Amino acid sequence: MTDSNNTLNPSGYKSDAYASSGDLPRKKLWVWRVIVFVLPALVLMAAIVGFIAMGALKPTPEEKEDVVKAIPVLTANTSQEDVTLTVDVQGEVQPRTKINLVPQVGGLVTYMSPKFIEGGQFNKGDLLVRIEPTEYDLRVTQARAEVAQAETQLSRETSESLIARQDWEELGRNGNPSSLSLREPQMAEAKARLASANARLAEAELQLKRTSLYAPFTGRVTIRHIDQGEFVSAGTRLGEIYSTEVMDVRLPMTNEDLRRAGLTLGFEASNDNPGLPVTLSANVAGNYSQWDGRIVRTDSHFDSRTRVLYAYVEVEDPFGGGADNGTPLAPGIFVNAAIAGQKLQGALVVPRTALRGDNTVYVANADDTLSIKTVSVVSSNREQAILGGGLASGEKVVTSPIRGVADGMKIEVVEPTKAVAFKTSLEGGKK
Repeated sequence: MTDSNNTLNPSGYKSDAYASSGDLPRKKLWVWRVIVFVLPALVLMAAIVGFIAMGALKPTPEEKEDVVKAIPVLTANTSQEDVTLTVDVQGEVQPRTKINLVPQVGGLVTYMSPKFIEGGQFNKGDLLVRIEPTEYDLRVTQARAEVAQAETQLSRETSESLIARQDWEELGRNGNPSSLSLREPQMAEAKARLASANARLAEAELQLKRTSLYAPFTGRVTIRHIDQGEFVSAGTRLGEIYSTEVMDVRLPMTNEDLRRAGLTLGFEASNDNPGLPVTLSANVAGNYSQWDGRIVRTDSHFDSRTRVLYAYVEVEDPFGGGADNGTPLAPGIFVNAAIAGQKLQGALVVPRTALRGDNTVYVANADDTLSIKTVSVVSSNREQAILGGGLASGEKVVTSPIRGVADGMKIEVVEPTKAVAFKTSLEGGKK
């Protein structure tokens, strides 16, 4: 008998060995599935448990009470003063009188004054240019001869008229003689010829006088166009000159500037109102110079493009008594103008550093807190701001920079001496 366990299958292998070899891959598959899916879950659970345990063992932090620190500030007192509003504008200096020197007759230029040169200074009545007068002298001589002839003709006609009247009377004729008998028309013609001759003489003398060009005012030469020896005709521009007696400064002013200055449209100075005083200043040749003037008039209309009204400052004798230590107010200088405007009685004044933005100030209260207040600003400059309301006299306003401002925040008022000492110590530490 053969054993059933040892029965061979058709392929020549034992049947129980084949069954055992089929179960082995299934076991390995189940083991890998356990490792892949179960093990990460166990690791994650262990991490969570460890984190919870560490949080439970963490010491509890100590609770500290927040302390609000006061911010140190500098302050200044609001004062009540009588102030004069000032308006700061800029303008260019121009001579009030500036002309072109033009001859009324033509001819050869035979003389030119050494003063008639760019930058030259001359006085009223100085001879600047002379045109050759010979031709005009001859015309005067000829005109005088014509006058003499006309006078002779008139004298002859006058004598003949007298003789005619005597003859009429000697002949014993009745009635009055006719005007023709007395040669009255001939006398009238002779008088007209004499008047015409005198007119031509006056014209010739005038033309001769015009060959010499004299300075019409005291001034300076801006530019010269011709030289001695040139031939010029009537109307030729010889040069440009200006008067140094008065200088004008044209200042553009806005509506706000006019309000602070107290000026109106079409203002003109008079004996009762001589005009607003103005201080002009400029840097000339490295030196700071000042000149005094007055606003004597304003335009009668606003400029349609810039919407400003021009006011005119007058400075008398800018090259003499009106100069600043020898520095004249010359044309072309661009000057700063400080106009003394309206006077305010009992206005509130604070340092300019106390003004925040357009109309806000920070007030230091007696309980060391800060208040934010809105004020009405009338005027301000680099040093101070003039208020129309919003504060009371004597209130302390914060003048130092401050960040993160809030109404009611804690502050500490620092005395100026302590602030300087603190700043000095910082600078010493940096060194």
